[in-house]
Amino acid sequence: MRHCTLRNADVINPQSRNILVIRLGALGDFVLSFPAFAALRAHHVQDRVVLLTTSPFAGLAAASPWFDEIRIDTRPAWLNLPGLYRLRRQLRGFDFVYDLQTSQRSSRYFWIAGCPPWSGIARFCSHPDRNPDRDRVHSIDRQRSQLEVAGVQPAEVDLSWLAGRGPLVDGRYALLVPATSGSHGGAKTWPIARFAALAEILASRGLRPVVVGTAAEAGLAAVIRQAAPDALDMTGKTSILDLAGLAHRAALTVGGDTGPVHLAAMMGSPTIALFSNYSDPVHATPVGNVRLLRADKLEDLPLERVAAVLP
Repeated sequence: MRHCTLRNADVINPQSRNILVIRLGALGDFVLSFPAFAALRAHHVQDRVVLLTTSPFAGLAAASPWFDEIRIDTRPAWLNLPGLYRLRRQLRGFDFVYDLQTSQRSSRYFWIAGCPPWSGIARFCSHPDRNPDRDRVHSIDRQRSQLEVAGVQPAEVDLSWLAGRGPLVDGRYALLVPATSGSHGGAKTWPIARFAALAEILASRGLRPVVVGTAAEAGLAAVIRQAAPDALDMTGKTSILDLAGLAHRAALTVGGDTGPVHLAAMMGSPTIALFSNYSDPVHATPVGNVRLLRADKLEDLPLERVAAVLP
């Protein structure tokens, strides 16, 4: 069984219940589950709460105040019998399971787990989410409705444990997130030349552009720095935890429908989110001080329209 180190094991009440929360990813979806995580921790304050997630989010989850243990789902293929046996061991022994993933895959986990008390959409589960509008509402509202069926009420989301993370950047700065996952042939990606031009405008207004992304996106940062030499290239240099703190201190974040933009908005950064018709804002608009700009394809979104809403 692969899992991270059990935290706070010495203070867990031996009479407490074992609670499992399932949330696998991607980053934007994981971030939009922060309110559900906080509500579950408040509801199960005396219980041992375990998260089953995928490896990219283990560090973030382990640093949070919401979970006592993190277990890693390697998502074994259905014909991988040794992998399924390990998954079965991870899923067994819980008094209640909250499936926040609510996918076809995670619903099958209900049967692998031995059909424990279960909140989700799995057939025959004890606390099914029968909200007829669950596929037509925002992810946060959908999860709130699901948890209310199990008696879990909303709770305050305190992200102070994230606010101080990451590198410090002198002066006022704006985060630029030029890449998105699953670009759909460019429909979800704003042209890099326009990001570069936007960086020039930001720099002229006293906001230092800070480019974030994976190491593979360093080439995008290089294009931006050609237009705005004072821009800071942080691609490949920040963990999710680092990015959260960096975003919390940013005067502005600009990017498409991608995890870092959702995280920045949740951390309180004023955010300009660029959505094409391949993204559904009903389900997944970033939450916070967000200005949403839409176009059929982001190549059709002019620089002037984005510049017009800069603070």
